[in-house]
Amino acid sequence: MFQAGLMGILGSLGVVSKAVLSILLCFSVISWAIILYKWRAFSAADAEDHRFMTMLSKGRSLDEIARHAHRTNGSPCATIFHGVVDRLGRVSSEGQESHDVGGISTIDRHVLERAASHIAQGQIGKLESLLPFLATTGNISPFVGLLGTVMGIIDSFREIGSQGTASIAAVAPGVSEALIATAAGLFAAIPAVIAYNYFLTRIRRTAFRMDAVVVELFTLFLDKPQSAPVKPQLFSVGVKG
Repeated sequence: MFQAGLMGILGSLGVVSKAVLSILLCFSVISWAIILYKWRAFSAADAEDHRFMTMLSKGRSLDEIARHAHRTNGSPCATIFHGVVDRLGRVSSEGQESHDVGGISTIDRHVLERAASHIAQGQIGKLESLLPFLATTGNISPFVGLLGTVMGIIDSFREIGSQGTASIAAVAPGVSEALIATAAGLFAAIPAVIAYNYFLTRIRRTAFRMDAVVVELFTLFLDKPQSAPVKPQLFSVGVKG
């Protein structure tokens, strides 16, 4: 009975209301597809980051950690580690002149900071991909639903004017049409906003982990160059996207 009633209501909607519902349905379907896709992508990246950070926390040699980072796919932390070490290895192999300050090479520090910032921005940009659509859905879906609501109210008043009465029979169709559009707009917007904020939180956590990797690089490579020598031939492969 409910299904028949719902189909009857949908069939009685005007052209504008049907167009509004079609737009909101498209936004909702695409948003849920993005939510599920990003959920899987973040789960895989977090798992790879966890394995790499466990390896990094054991404090093994720089070469061993770099080899592990090169073999790790889908980890932003491993990518930034391998990319920075690769860049520093090329700098060392080119024999550029540097000056030590407190046991830390100033040119290496500068190169590390620039390389780490560049790679981190690339990884964050990759994690943020498709999220603007969720933000757009959360922002405009209520207004699209409001458009359907306004059109439903307009039809209600037009029906009242044509029948010359404000009876329930004259008002109810337009009001129900308005409420359906409002509900559809909220149904599309609420999950998109929740997912968008949730994924931003996970991106911030990933950014904190990448900062920790850079700190570990200072410890392993710059502060203790004698105990963790760089072998440029190990880092001849570029950063994996």
